Amino acid sequence: MLAARNLSPRQATLIGLIAPICWGMSVSLVRGIAEGFGLAQGQFLLYCVSTLCVFLTVGFPNLRKMDRRYLWIGIPTANLSSLSFCLAIFTSTGGAQTMEVGMVNYLWPSLTILFAVLFNRVGTRWWLYPGLVIAFCGIVVILSGEEGFSITGFAARFAENPVSYLLALTAALTWAGYSSMTRAWGGSSNPVTLIFLIDLSIFGLLWLFGFGAEPVSSGTTTHGLMSVIFGGIAIGMAYAAWTLGMSRGSMTVLAAASYFTPVLSCVFATFWINARLDSSFWTGVALVVAGSLLCWDATGRGMRRIREAAASRTGSGAASGPASRSGD
Repeated sequence: MLAARNLSPRQATLIGLIAPICWGMSVSLVRGIAEGFGLAQGQFLLYCVSTLCVFLTVGFPNLRKMDRRYLWIGIPTANLSSLSFCLAIFTSTGGAQTMEVGMVNYLWPSLTILFAVLFNRVGTRWWLYPGLVIAFCGIVVILSGEEGFSITGFAARFAENPVSYLLALTAALTWAGYSSMTRAWGGSSNPVTLIFLIDLSIFGLLWLFGFGAEPVSSGTTTHGLMSVIFGGIAIGMAYAAWTLGMSRGSMTVLAAASYFTPVLSCVFATFWINARLDSSFWTGVALVVAGSLLCWDATGRGMRRIREAAASRTGSGAASGPASRSGD
């Protein structure tokens, strides 16, 4: 089973990078689950698979060794994030509002980096903040598509249904907060199995009381069942990898890489639900890449090391060149 204490920071970061890939896959899969089973039943089935997956991967945490702050504050924060996001999507009305709610939720990579700087004492430089803005603008372009993003339309839809947007913002803030708490208090504990068991219980109760029980489409299909299996595995692996990466790896590298989640989501959607990628997608990808590289470089862990390595190689080459020629 994976254990954070046995990994170097670089290994933990590499494992954490699995999370954005799995999350990118899971978006279309979760949509298929909702269409086949409804919100509560679909999420309950999804977390059944996810809980089994993470239990076999990381096991059940030793609660006696876990920091009390992490147990009583960090874990409920993660549960609140999951519930808030699902309710935000469920209460949104219409495709435009669902897209905008998704954009609000995608503030969490920026907030994770911001929390890492404010609360986890991660060093940074001033161009981190333009990088955050550029990367988020890329997400807006990707999710808006060819129709574009209208501020006036956003304001009108927010006034009609503010609860959905506020729930999405709550999901973003609480997930960034959980990531920061994992770094500060998590140690070698990976509580994902416990988190998923609580989520499983919550959605089971919602299903029992008939909340969000109606599927979007009629009938249980093979596509829906496959979405449950693959979606459960993807989400389980994403949460386990993310928590491990946050506890031992580079918070800012992982948060910057998370900007690619909607990019990967759109790419995977072309295969799973036959979605079409337009020119605005590639424009958004370019902005996400540029913004993420700025964030990476601003932490002092990025391009500065590459430049220093290149300079050292150039210097050693210049120093060894004359000596080799004089010996000829």
